[in-house]
Amino acid sequence: MTVRAAADGVPDAAAGAATDLVTLDAVTCDLGHGPVLEGVSLDVAAGSFTGVVGPSGSGKTTLLRAILGSVAPTVGTVSRRAGVRLGYVPQVEAIDWNFPVTVSDVVLMAAAGRRLRPWASGPERARATEVLDRLGLVDLADRHIRALSGGQQQRVFLARALMGGPDLLLLDEPTSGVDVRTRHDLLHLLDDLHRDGLAIVLTTHDLNGVATHLPRLLCLNRRPTALGTPHEVLTPTVLEQTYGAPLHVLEHAGLPLVVDGPHRHEGR
Repeated sequence: MTVRAAADGVPDAAAGAATDLVTLDAVTCDLGHGPVLEGVSLDVAAGSFTGVVGPSGSGKTTLLRAILGSVAPTVGTVSRRAGVRLGYVPQVEAIDWNFPVTVSDVVLMAAAGRRLRPWASGPERARATEVLDRLGLVDLADRHIRALSGGQQQRVFLARALMGGPDLLLLDEPTSGVDVRTRHDLLHLLDDLHRDGLAIVLTTHDLNGVATHLPRLLCLNRRPTALGTPHEVLTPTVLEQTYGAPLHVLEHAGLPLVVDGPHRHEGR
């Protein structure tokens, strides 16, 4: 099944193409043991906000890497608008926290030429301070990244991704392993960045805490199973196709709520 997203708020295909930052056309990626991503067509428009959901091993990270260009498709094409700037926030679990760098060093790694302090230019240091201040990290600039909380660590790598002023921000499981308050704060921050015009694509396992709050979702299990608003795609049929197990959907505060199964009350 191939699912394609139309550019948000664009009335025709020609106008949509003009606003697209990245376009995937029937993309299949094979990392050496068979396809991990197959037949994905997706348009990422300027200013859009898309969540990608699916089980472990469904190809979510590979999809982000295909957008970045670090994984080449074996079939299909990935087209990026000329001059588009991409920022990437990897999974926290993929970071070597023993590497001896401070918060400021991590952010300045994204500066032109990948120069570290004290060789970073004055404008680069000013930009790093500006980004850290926006994310509430400026007072931690000289602290070792290992000494931070999980939420702070996530924001440091978000700051690094924002350092270059990206048009499109890609985040891989940004709320994994953080508490409810940290998740809420991060989603609020991403919403603010999106309102400022930044396009965002993020992957998540969290159907209720994250996915239901996003404007558009791509459901993925190697192949796309659905694309649309949470109300359109978080249905029992789509979820079973995506996760391979029956899931149930309730309504809570106007949002879909996904549960593992029906509530049963069994007497003794």
